[in-house]
Amino acid sequence: MSEEILDTVRTLLPEIAERAVRADESRRIPEETVQELKAAGVFRMLQPKRYGGAESDPARFFAVIREISGACGSTGWVASLMGVHLWQIGLFPEAAQDEVWGADPDALVSSSYAPIGRLTPVEGGYELSGHWRFSSGCDHASWALLGALVLGPQGRPVDVMTVLVPRDDYVIQDVWDVIGLRGTGSNDIIVERAFVPAHRAMRNAELARPSGPGQEVNPGPLYRVPFATLFTTAVTAPLIGMAAGCYRSYIEAMRDRVRLSVDGRRFAEDQFAQVAVARAASEIDAAILQTDRNVREVYECAVRGEDIPRELRLRVRRDQVRGTERALEAIDILFKTAGGNSLKRNNPIERAWRDAHAGSVHVANDVERALAMYGKGEFGLTVEETLV
Repeated sequence: MSEEILDTVRTLLPEIAERAVRADESRRIPEETVQELKAAGVFRMLQPKRYGGAESDPARFFAVIREISGACGSTGWVASLMGVHLWQIGLFPEAAQDEVWGADPDALVSSSYAPIGRLTPVEGGYELSGHWRFSSGCDHASWALLGALVLGPQGRPVDVMTVLVPRDDYVIQDVWDVIGLRGTGSNDIIVERAFVPAHRAMRNAELARPSGPGQEVNPGPLYRVPFATLFTTAVTAPLIGMAAGCYRSYIEAMRDRVRLSVDGRRFAEDQFAQVAVARAASEIDAAILQTDRNVREVYECAVRGEDIPRELRLRVRRDQVRGTERALEAIDILFKTAGGNSLKRNNPIERAWRDAHAGSVHVANDVERALAMYGKGEFGLTVEETLV
């Protein structure tokens, strides 16, 4: 099924690429693109089989995301995050899953995980209020995963949770006007005193566990993969895809270009250009190979019913942020050597450069922090971090 989805997505790429300018200018993914990706099964690749999902090998999901991102970075970003959100819903209690997918198995979910919200315990659950930023694709979602602090009797935070909130309980504030990833529509979400039943709230500490309420009804290995592995890879896979798409656009644009301002020769005959192409291609390949290896090893551990070794979790984070660095390095090389041609607004090289740099500032792409965690682990020091 995963291969069928990939084949279908490849037939959609030309039109997705054509709509990239519209996504950029309208600051949201075109509705027809969202519907095409739904019909292709992209969003349901990590969804539980109980609701018609594929429960795919996550490495295959990220291969699909890279293809989409090569055509339109914003579309790939939204597809990646929303796909992982549907996996996360599979970790919630069965009652929450039934609420999301019972009436609409194709329901989509956006997120804003920063614990901005305030949860006050009330009978049967919590009362939630808050104002969240950066909820990618929220205009296309009917639910949102939101981070919040649980307030104790004296009004002080006592726990951190992620809660699931239906569209009727929040307002979307249209504020997304940025340099890159403009088409993601990552607007603000505002909640005022909404009731959240207990089954739609999960402690963040539970996300790293290989067992929980969701795994009781979704026993497949996919739901024993750590949250950190899937979520952090979901913010790097689109960037690698953007770099690969930028590379293809670069080769096509520069292959027959003549450098009139220099020596009148074809650009392709310039040795420095040849070296630049080799460097960019190598960075992209390395990013893909390391990412795929790590995700597959984690998934294989889950298939065998084994605990995911701490060393492997740390390596996932090490190579995930390095994948981001490699993607940016490749795009920067191509952007610089394309010369003035890369400056024209909304050409594929320029847009990939903007989108990838925008995606690199996500908290999961904090390179130095992730590399320091790996180093601490290698030296035998304790690593205290939720995204591992």
